[in-house]
Amino acid sequence: MERPAGPARFGWGQFATLAALLVCAGGMLAFAGLMDSALDGDTRDFDEGLLLALRRPGDPADPIGPFWLEVMMRDFTALGSHAVLLLIGLVALGYILMLRKWFSALLLVLSFGGGMALNSLLKLGFDRPRPELVAHLVEVHTASFPSGHAMLSATCYLTLGTLLAGVTEAGRLKAYILGIAILLALLVGASRIYLGVHWPTDVLAGWCLGAAWSMACWLVLRGWLAWRRR
Repeated sequence: MERPAGPARFGWGQFATLAALLVCAGGMLAFAGLMDSALDGDTRDFDEGLLLALRRPGDPADPIGPFWLEVMMRDFTALGSHAVLLLIGLVALGYILMLRKWFSALLLVLSFGGGMALNSLLKLGFDRPRPELVAHLVEVHTASFPSGHAMLSATCYLTLGTLLAGVTEAGRLKAYILGIAILLALLVGASRIYLGVHWPTDVLAGWCLGAAWSMACWLVLRGWLAWRRR
């Protein structure tokens, strides 16, 4: 007798789609909540308390920790700069184009370019001032909300991590790649708070929106590719 068909196996594709949907929805909801609370001043105590906790008592110009920690944070923050992310994006795009992975190349361009444009528009729209409570340890020239370094590093590294994980077979390697992508985004955002150039809620909002944007681009293009294969 023929065996009855068992339940369909829940593979990487289905898991990735579900995870992307959850990140996208959760990120957008969290960003909306942070936007409403931060710009209304409801998070002032949290923002100011965390910034001051990272400075020596009585000296808002001197961050806690040894000098090498400050140097490391300056280096970490560069990983989220427009110049570094653009360079990484162009190198990755060239490699993907040589492999003729057109879907991946389109995802990369949409995620990177769209994320940069969206962040610039949001900064102009909200025009939140940078914190003056503590000294800025690096130069800044744009508005504060949402953090461009936090948002764009999340967008960049999560997009690249998703692409790399998608062509990797072993589950542990997938988890490792995505874990490194998340770690890089977290380090960049944390460095912005430590250096005193962003309110903590700027960084939280940047992380949420960057992750949501990256996953939204991936879902849209994945759906478009599935439709073309019909």
